[in-house]
Amino acid sequence: MTDTQGTTTPPRKRLFISLMGFTCLLVVGLTFLAWWVPNRGLANIHPQLPHIVGIVVAVLSGVAILGTGLLVLTTALGKDIFFTRFMRLVVIKFLLPMIELVGRGLGLDKDSIRQSFIAMNNSLVISQRQKVKPDRILVLLPHCIQLFDCEIKVTGDIKKCVQCGRCDIKGLVGIGKKYHVDISVATGGTLARKVIVEKRPKLVLAVACERDLTSGIKDCYPLPVIGILNDRPFGPCFNTTVDINKIDEALSQVILQEEPASETA
Repeated sequence: MTDTQGTTTPPRKRLFISLMGFTCLLVVGLTFLAWWVPNRGLANIHPQLPHIVGIVVAVLSGVAILGTGLLVLTTALGKDIFFTRFMRLVVIKFLLPMIELVGRGLGLDKDSIRQSFIAMNNSLVISQRQKVKPDRILVLLPHCIQLFDCEIKVTGDIKKCVQCGRCDIKGLVGIGKKYHVDISVATGGTLARKVIVEKRPKLVLAVACERDLTSGIKDCYPLPVIGILNDRPFGPCFNTTVDINKIDEALSQVILQEEPASETA
């Protein structure tokens, strides 16, 4: 959520979870009506047909309610309970479009829903407790993270940075050295996808705005993506910043720390 100073406070999952629960009840209610209204018509075809269709509707409704409950428990506990990877597919491919539609109908801000979705996606990725080698992790940054008037463009190679400290690139170079991870700067979604295809990472940590992170998470599935929202003190796509500590914390939860080789006697 962005305040008047353009800084971003940690997004909360409760909005997405609330909308998910509301959408689940809405779908169950509509499904029940779809069964109940033509119920008498089904009886004219066969006396047992309303009962059979009713059982099918009840099972589907139970699956929807159970799935919603598992998602809430997984994100609340931060643990992989059951089928987390499959549930992430359901959230990204099916629930998100429905929830955005419901949120629009309720007059909710689109970016607030996206922030909540990104937070929930991060919880699902981290709850899998997947540990990835540093050379298979890609940190992907937007080009607007660099000062607009900087003469040295770091697109393609962040190590070109002269470490003047006027933008966050210096801190990000430090993160790259600390964890030995690959960091790339992309000028847009097309280049970002090209970088991912070329580098073939097992996990992506991406920094961007709500819109780009949401579309990137959807496009990259099943590749796990952790999204970190940038701060935009001067407006969108211009001299943006990012909280380095959030990147540090996220990497520390997913990176596989290799044991130092023991010295031979």
